[in-house]
Amino acid sequence: MSNDSLLRKLLGDWRVLLLLVFVVGSVISIGPHFEDGAFTTNLQYGLDLQEGSWLQMEFQAEVVTVQTDVPIDRLAENLSRDLDAEVVAISADQIEIRKKVSQDELQPVLLKEGAAIVTYNPGVSRDTAEDVKRILENKVNSLGTKDARVNVLTGLNGVTRYVRVELAGVDMKTANEVVGQQGKFEIRVQTADNESEHVLFGEAVTSVSVPTVYPPGSNDWGVGFTLSEAGADAFREAAISSNAVNDPEHHELIMLLDNKTVYSAPLSSDLAAKLKVESTRELRASTGTGDAGMQDAQNLEIHLRAGALPVGVTVAGSGSVSATLGDYFKVVAFVAALFALITVGVVIYFRYREPSIVLPMILVNLSEIIILLGIARFVQQLDLASIAGIIAVMGTGIDQLVVITDEVLYEGRVPSKSVYLKRLSRALGIIVVAASTTFIAMLPLALMDLSTLRGFAIINILGVLIGVLVTRPAYGRIIMAILSK
Repeated sequence: MSNDSLLRKLLGDWRVLLLLVFVVGSVISIGPHFEDGAFTTNLQYGLDLQEGSWLQMEFQAEVVTVQTDVPIDRLAENLSRDLDAEVVAISADQIEIRKKVSQDELQPVLLKEGAAIVTYNPGVSRDTAEDVKRILENKVNSLGTKDARVNVLTGLNGVTRYVRVELAGVDMKTANEVVGQQGKFEIRVQTADNESEHVLFGEAVTSVSVPTVYPPGSNDWGVGFTLSEAGADAFREAAISSNAVNDPEHHELIMLLDNKTVYSAPLSSDLAAKLKVESTRELRASTGTGDAGMQDAQNLEIHLRAGALPVGVTVAGSGSVSATLGDYFKVVAFVAALFALITVGVVIYFRYREPSIVLPMILVNLSEIIILLGIARFVQQLDLASIAGIIAVMGTGIDQLVVITDEVLYEGRVPSKSVYLKRLSRALGIIVVAASTTFIAMLPLALMDLSTLRGFAIINILGVLIGVLVTRPAYGRIIMAILSK
């Protein structure tokens, strides 16, 4: 059989065509190209392989199991007043205190309310942790970063004490400003004797505009936002009751973010006159001039859009990866994968000592990695654990190709077509069973929030599915055609 005939025979098989389609589609998905004089791709890299930061934050809250004859809702309400904090009933005998209170401080307060502590656990409930995760993900997405992971670390008792956020391509200062704070926005109005009273919180904000300079042509940055009808009414009532509409110079409007003033100025004459007659929903917070004002406006926009965390947080740990170190890790990871591929090729050659067997085996294994990268680009960023998963897929892939090759060869020769197909079916059956075992073993890790272990598991599962559905059946037909020749 000539090479042309062999090629036509292979291209006429739908399994081989399916493999080629996946390879071409994956190359397009990976998108290797030159940009700004440097070679790059569309692959998403994790924090290990590019510049970025991570923060581990501790919740300033406690979940307390109590023994009491008082209805839990009433107890929560009384404690909220006594502790000057938000207290939420989460079950018939559990409360969540959204403030840092030690057990010694809490014990006498509970005794006064007719309750006693059964268990005391720093942290928040599972529902609150999920709310925090959702809000942080919204804030992180506002940064436009390619790789961001938010993982809540929940103990066996169901209480979450820490949340960890990893941001690739974001410096530590920005990470701390955006996700290292509660993001609590508040509007207050100045009353007598330089005191101020609360008007509304950020939940009254219904829409937020992008940061702009105002008036046009100036260098004064700010963020415009719209209040809900209830928020607008509360704002008008506060402006009238504080006399800010008649004497704005002595009753300034104050806007705070995490108890830090981002805007403080009298009401404009136009706004004061309008508030005497009707409510207004359109407001603007000025954050200052220059680059600092622009950065503050961008951070304020993120917090207003995403909302405040339901509970305060403090940074318990942090770290960063420099751009230089990230590039070094990329090179090391690539060299490790290349070395693994070469080593596998050498071992296979010494086993069969036949290039017509070894070369297709290596090419199919390489095509499997290309397909894996092309699909992983949409579902998983590449970090060191993912690279380890790719190398593991490479090794198990070669193992399974060896199983196919050894099974279909009969005393070093290709058997008849019917016998060959029976042997190929048996080999594929063995591979499916082995792949199912790997899939079942990796599935729990893929579903759990275990950070890097999750990436390793996802890559292994993708590799198993690609092998069983695409590359193994194609290799069986390819090796049959080549050995027949």
